[in-house]
Amino acid sequence: MRRLLAAVLLLLACPALVLAQAPEIDRIDPPFWWVDMERPTVELMVYGENLATTRVEIGTHPGVTLDRVTEVENPNYLFVRLRIGDAATPGTIPLHFRHDAGTLTRSFELRPRRTGTYAQGFSSEDVIYLLMPDRFANGAPENDSIPGFLEGVDRSDPDARHGGDFAGVREHLDYIDDLGMTALWMTPIFENDMPPEYGAYHGYAATDMYRVDPRFGSNDTFRRLVESAHERDLKVIMDMIHNHIGDRHWWMDDPPTGDWVHDFDKYGTTNYEGAAVIDPYAAEHDREQLTDAWFVPSMPDLNQDNELLATYLIQNTLWWIESTGIDGIRMDTYFYADKDYMTRWTSAVLEEYPDFNIVGESWVPTVPHEAYWQDDFQAHPDDYDSDLPSVTDFPLSFAMQDAFAPDGGGVYDLYRTLAQDHVYPAPNKLVTFLDNHDLTRFFSVVDEDEDAFKLAYAFLMTTRGIPQVYYATELMQPMLDVEGDGAKRPDMPGGWPGDARSVFTEEGRTARENRAHDFVTTLTTWREDADVVHHGGLTHYIPQDDTYVYFRHDADDTVMVVLNNAEESRTLALDRFEERIQGHTAGRDVISGATVALGDSLTVPARTPMVLELRK
Repeated sequence: MRRLLAAVLLLLACPALVLAQAPEIDRIDPPFWWVDMERPTVELMVYGENLATTRVEIGTHPGVTLDRVTEVENPNYLFVRLRIGDAATPGTIPLHFRHDAGTLTRSFELRPRRTGTYAQGFSSEDVIYLLMPDRFANGAPENDSIPGFLEGVDRSDPDARHGGDFAGVREHLDYIDDLGMTALWMTPIFENDMPPEYGAYHGYAATDMYRVDPRFGSNDTFRRLVESAHERDLKVIMDMIHNHIGDRHWWMDDPPTGDWVHDFDKYGTTNYEGAAVIDPYAAEHDREQLTDAWFVPSMPDLNQDNELLATYLIQNTLWWIESTGIDGIRMDTYFYADKDYMTRWTSAVLEEYPDFNIVGESWVPTVPHEAYWQDDFQAHPDDYDSDLPSVTDFPLSFAMQDAFAPDGGGVYDLYRTLAQDHVYPAPNKLVTFLDNHDLTRFFSVVDEDEDAFKLAYAFLMTTRGIPQVYYATELMQPMLDVEGDGAKRPDMPGGWPGDARSVFTEEGRTARENRAHDFVTTLTTWREDADVVHHGGLTHYIPQDDTYVYFRHDADDTVMVVLNNAEESRTLALDRFEERIQGHTAGRDVISGATVALGDSLTVPARTPMVLELRK
């Protein structure tokens, strides 16, 4: 009794101790939502001290009811699900968290849905320009270093942050547009507050999925960038990662549940073997090692089997689409995550935004393994259907590298790879590319051979699919002479105040860079209006003497493409191609602008592409 009385007296004498036990609210995710969504509920993750001791009530708001409150093993979390009915109106909903010491009240905003052009998807009508915000241009040096963040800027280190940001990208949207690009994909923009040694400038180690990294800008500056892109008819594709986060994510200090991420001590790092998913003989151990292990030790693997986490991730995606107006998503490490969850996620996004498009990164070397991940694949060994419209066409990318590399197999590799397109449900929806931020730059693959580059780029712009061009490819950028991934990811000269030259101007580019820039611009701007390439059929002929001939055709137009990869000129007997030439007597070469007669034969110079718009 004496001890109890002493404790009471101590509490009365020290009100701060009482207050220390009172609940607190640090954050609510998502921070706001919308009326008139297809999804009838929104589940709020409420985080703060001792929230499990509270009783949740909501204030009166038309069409909104409290659906359920879920407690988890961590008392600092509550999951509050609101039902948003058809009668719901925009406005503010009071959320009351009642406890013995009083009531915490927070306001949750419901907004009207976005109007205008957004969530429009991307297709074979587009050419995607891929860039890394940190390495493209620095338009706001004042955000290079943010107080309290673990890494500032060091341009001398190829694996450190260099200071590129949204302001820099926005300043150069006209440059991207003038190249003929119609869509912009940036590597992830989420907050990545990781230590310098982690090299998280790339964005794939998120520490907050509702916040733009402030060294790029803010959520609002990103939204304005999207609007500026749309003013130029440039679509915007956002890069997302649901397989993993960075180990400095705020969850890792205080996770909601013990199974929020997979156990590193049990699984270690992944085996990176995508074939294990489709392999009919795969051991279950290998499949688990692929999907449940961590991508690298600094990137905890998210457990999408946790229903609350799955809902959080789905809502996060919808929130970014609706709040910013993006047009598509590239999902990183697609097959490393739980595949049933990924189907659920994809379906939820497309139900809300039917015109949207999603491409999943599926880094595998063979066509069957790639096709497995596309919607409506018919040869599943396990009756799986992804609902995923598009995948990254790594097999064709590897074929392009091999076709034009000095010791490669020649253009037959292109023919052989495309001949397997019957495996894909929709080959024209695949994203095609010479290289990207993870691969050796293509110009280095071909030993800085300009002719090889032009042949490959002509193929990329005229074959089926949705072409993606990695930034500085238009300059024939080779690998930097440094170690590590930074070699693939140079700064664009002229993107930083004080740079000695600017590749964004003709005067600032070298002669070689201008030759590349002109070639890329010619083909890419032509492709913008080339509906026959966007949607037309493809007929190709077995390569002969390292020369590949194919046609893009529809009811109105025919384009003949000749890729002479040989070291000598080739004279082609045109009767072989009569079924597609069909009485056309000439063609305009898109690249040179010259008119080429189509008689009995066609002579193509060595190491030269021709793209002929056929005429009668």
